[in-house]
Amino acid sequence: MKILMVSMFSNHFFNWTEQLKGSGYDIYWLDVFDSNTYVNKINFVHQIIGWRNKLDYPGRYWIKNHLPGLNRIINRFNQRKLEEMVDRKIQEIRPDVVQSFVLFSAAYPIIPVMEKYPEIKWIYSAWGNDLYYMQQIPEELNKIKDSLPLFDYMFADCKRDRELGAELGFKGKYLGTFPGGGGYESAKWKDSMIAFEDRKIILIKGYEGMLGRASYVIEAISKMQDSLKSYEIIIFGCSTELKPHLEEKGIIRWDNVKVLEQISHTEVMKAMGSAFLYIGNCISDGMPNTLLEAIVMGAFPIQSNPGGASAEIIDHGVNGFLIDNPENSQEIQSLIQRALRDCLFMKSATAYNFEHILPKLEREYITGQVLAKYCQVELELDK
Repeated sequence: MKILMVSMFSNHFFNWTEQLKGSGYDIYWLDVFDSNTYVNKINFVHQIIGWRNKLDYPGRYWIKNHLPGLNRIINRFNQRKLEEMVDRKIQEIRPDVVQSFVLFSAAYPIIPVMEKYPEIKWIYSAWGNDLYYMQQIPEELNKIKDSLPLFDYMFADCKRDRELGAELGFKGKYLGTFPGGGGYESAKWKDSMIAFEDRKIILIKGYEGMLGRASYVIEAISKMQDSLKSYEIIIFGCSTELKPHLEEKGIIRWDNVKVLEQISHTEVMKAMGSAFLYIGNCISDGMPNTLLEAIVMGAFPIQSNPGGASAEIIDHGVNGFLIDNPENSQEIQSLIQRALRDCLFMKSATAYNFEHILPKLEREYITGQVLAKYCQVELELDK
């Protein structure tokens, strides 16, 4: 089976695709924004990169950085369109299947192309905010409704989006709910985990912006300075929008607070393996990857629950806490206080996650299930 994957440059995409290594499928990847970077992690994949610019003329980067208006004019003539390249590659490769990861960047723009080749099966992988948030914007909702009826198959990272997909026009076969990057190799991270009773770190995802609401977590802990003095507080992935809140609340000056901007996935996993409490808060997401990483690494999760996605993993009061209103700092403060009052409960919750949730997130288990779904598609091609 030949598969043409259409996706942005993304670690989640690379982790997902790596599951197909050794499957025998002939796989191609077209980088939709053309980072022009070869990815060794998926070296078994034919990588279509360096396609965007017709000419790499002298001074191009200088013009891009210093004369954006001129750069836009030049790009009208010098840059190929995504749909043009997808069409060309379909004619060259003759794939059996096209798989689009994320609707707005990798599916909607190529509708005119896919309509030319009805014999090619089209798989849609829904990630994050693809449906839940974007359906609230009328123009984007129209794009969703234009796209969904055209897909033959669909993956999603949460069951919520399966239901949303059906409500908004998807009529094909649902292939399953899996983490966007596949599963986790827990054995690989075992040495990065310390015993729960030795953990003293509170880990906060510092995403503030269009969808992130870390500022409400900051407001909550700003009222708890005395009770948090014996802990180390690490705010990671701190976005520019969050920094004024850290200044305003004075938290940036606390001796026990460390603020980190972008850190690698390895650093995130190691931090989770030393944290006893993880807090993530936003108004929209699919299944939060950092929530899954907290579970894998033994941190107790407090997580927002937009559209009910997080509740598919977290049973409130059993194996974590769910934030009902991500814009209510009093609620968040109450959940943190409740957790700190009962460390035995937190420890039992993480033990529950290891026993009941982690096995379903293991890389080998997820990969086996995912490969079975691709096999199903392959068998249906022959009918």
